[in-house]
Amino acid sequence: MPRTVEDMLAEANTAVPPITPAEARALLADPGTLVGDVRDAPEVAASGKVRGAVNISRGMIEFRADPASPCRDERLSPEKTVIVYGASGGRSTLVGKTLQELGYQDVSDLGAFKGWVESGGEVE
Repeated sequence: MPRTVEDMLAEANTAVPPITPAEARALLADPGTLVGDVRDAPEVAASGKVRGAVNISRGMIEFRADPASPCRDERLSPEKTVIVYGASGGRSTLVGKTLQELGYQDVSDLGAFKGWVESGGEVE
């Protein structure tokens, strides 16, 4: 039987722990932490992003995060603490699960960018 997106989201939500904006702010002080914005570039251009976040759209995450990929983004590393977020939380949850499958051990889901903004989080 084929899987549905709801099945995939349920599995990812079980595997990738959520993180609150306050918890994320505490981790951002550590240079070993990377925040990943998984929205598409036009979304980021329209609203900004978490200060210091790296924008890598969900469609490119496997190519940018895999250490063996020739398209790898050097800022991503399985040794780092990674916090991901998106517009509503669905894409970030799926990206978090993908990162885990690529060997990233410490991945958390901040969920929706809106929650970060509403909590007073810094935006650039």
